[in-house]
Amino acid sequence: MSTITLSALNIEKEKNEILHSISLEFPEGKIIGLLGPSGSGKTTILRSIVGLQRITSGSISVLNQPAGSKALRSQIAYSTQSASVYGDLTCTENIRFFASLFKENELSVTEILELVQLTKNRKQLAQTLSGGERSRLALATALVGNPKIIILDEPTVGLDPVLREELWGLFRRLCEKGKTLVVSSHVMEEAENCDHLILLRDGKILAEGTVSELKKITGKSDMDSVFITLVRGK
Repeated sequence: MSTITLSALNIEKEKNEILHSISLEFPEGKIIGLLGPSGSGKTTILRSIVGLQRITSGSISVLNQPAGSKALRSQIAYSTQSASVYGDLTCTENIRFFASLFKENELSVTEILELVQLTKNRKQLAQTLSGGERSRLALATALVGNPKIIILDEPTVGLDPVLREELWGLFRRLCEKGKTLVVSSHVMEEAENCDHLILLRDGKILAEGTVSELKKITGKSDMDSVFITLVRGK
């Protein structure tokens, strides 16, 4: 079953074509990796799914509703590349504020702090957090309410390998709770953590499938080589 369907999606900005006739189906209850270099169209696709991007042509259906529908506001969580948190509020206050925007919350503030490993920072102002801690706080604000779909744009960029591994462990636990996660990244090795991959380049789909399927198609054993082989068409 698909939770998100993109049909012949085209997007232009200032007469430049950003996405070229993208058609995709995102499976339910999986971690879907949207991978590609900067400028490949990852963020544009995520913004389109959330309903923040003007579409030139084509359509997007999310949970059987048009993207951007009011009914979807409580069903989708979105964490952007830049940490969207309030610097003059503590970690606890940030989460509590975002949680107040929903009628019901699946998790308590304490549970969310534990999930993102910020319990010891709960009374710390966001502006005094390290980059990695701010990234985790931004993720925490996306876990309020009871979303069915969690959209994460480059959530691990700039983080050290240990923290990246911990975050991917969190993503897997969320997936096991029935959430559908769409995670963008330009780091090909992170593909190994995803259930389904969509590789992008220059606003077009280069390939999609599981890690094992893409390795089998290209005859390569690592995702960097898979991507290069697909680009070169060999």
